[in-house]
Amino acid sequence: MQQQLQACRSAWLQHKPSVDERRRLLAEFSDRLSEYAPRLVEAMSADFGHRPFAESMLGDVLQVQEEIRFTRARLRAWCKRQPVVVDWKYWPGQAWLQYRPLGVVGVVSAWNYPLTVGLTPLVSVLAAGNHAMYKPSEFNPATNAVLAELFAELFAPEQVALVSGGPEVAAAFTALPFDHLIFTGSTQIGRKVMAAAAHNLTPVTLELGGKSPAVITSQEQFAAAIGAIVSGKFFNAGQTCIAPDYVIVPSGSGKEFIRQLQQAAQAAYPQANRGDAWTSIITDRHYQRLQQLLAEVEDAGAAITALFSQAESYAESRRMAPMAILNPPADARLLQEEIFGPLLPVLEMDDLDSAMQYINERPRPLSLYLFSQDQAEQERVLAGVSAGGFCINDTLLHMAQLNLPFGGIGASGMGSYHGWYGFRTFSQAQPVYRQSRLSASRLFKPPFQGWKQRLIKLLAR
Repeated sequence: MQQQLQACRSAWLQHKPSVDERRRLLAEFSDRLSEYAPRLVEAMSADFGHRPFAESMLGDVLQVQEEIRFTRARLRAWCKRQPVVVDWKYWPGQAWLQYRPLGVVGVVSAWNYPLTVGLTPLVSVLAAGNHAMYKPSEFNPATNAVLAELFAELFAPEQVALVSGGPEVAAAFTALPFDHLIFTGSTQIGRKVMAAAAHNLTPVTLELGGKSPAVITSQEQFAAAIGAIVSGKFFNAGQTCIAPDYVIVPSGSGKEFIRQLQQAAQAAYPQANRGDAWTSIITDRHYQRLQQLLAEVEDAGAAITALFSQAESYAESRRMAPMAILNPPADARLLQEEIFGPLLPVLEMDDLDSAMQYINERPRPLSLYLFSQDQAEQERVLAGVSAGGFCINDTLLHMAQLNLPFGGIGASGMGSYHGWYGFRTFSQAQPVYRQSRLSASRLFKPPFQGWKQRLIKLLAR
């Protein structure tokens, strides 16, 4: 990997891609992705055990395609110098910002959306004029094999180097002296990544997770909220970093909420978790972990409702039936750990203030979903709660807005990407000042005597 990094850096130093070269590369990237899409969808399904065509296309292929097209269409404008106003004391000098590539960027992808969480930032890395080293998750071997073919056809190895391996390789990868490192994964691993990068003073962008709440302010909002929660929570069987992790509803309405949620889930997935529309849990270890979370609250006497009429979980295919858990114990792991599966705790609280207090007492979430038509309530939550991103009266769709940055805050991450914000993250906003032949700046150069001394005193008032 050290040799690969040196090759990437040497090639970049010898030739930094022009804007036209970057745009051509992005166009080719889009073409190759369309060509490889059927094989990638098939490979993703193989890696999961089963994953529906629609989820792989919507959640991965189309997300990356939109990022490429959006970025390519705007790249020339982003790369232009941006004039900056010069203070009168330095007239008629000129100042501007120019966006320069950083060098070689490390990209560490995650398994749950193996294209979106890796290739989307890679698009920004390349658009900014960098080279890259790309480390996909070892949980996606079939997808990685197809990606390796795509990369070999599209990139020179010193332009984008693909690095394969498990946790030991990932640990060594994140300790390399990159010019920037972006990691997508758990908060626990994110801490280790940041510590490894700190040794080289490598700047990091961390896209982590956490427990993203959905808050429904009144029972009248159930009809509008439940469809969004079903699609947001159960897409990819809940294996989504911005999925609603738990729902807060008004006191006394939890059972009615779960009843309506059950109806909506059965309508959305008529073949239940046995059908082609339901994604498998990625590995046996992840499946068993979810079963343990469920068993713990069941042993504690929590009210658990199967959301499908045929609610069996199938260990051999890792298809886990979705469950709603009403008011689980506060110390249950289900309420302490990011769930990353089709289990949905439903918490009853007296009012919006109680809900906001509950959220604020915990690590800041990656996303917050608020269901309310009352603008005053919306403003209260926006002003009173911190989260990486907000989505009002829907779920997940804030991430699809390419004119908005995507990123976390606190334990849910740092830094952001998407569109302009990705280009900005992987560029240096280089400040430039050009002095004029005639400049008032001589007034502030030594010797500081007489009238210069008086001028300085005057300006200091």
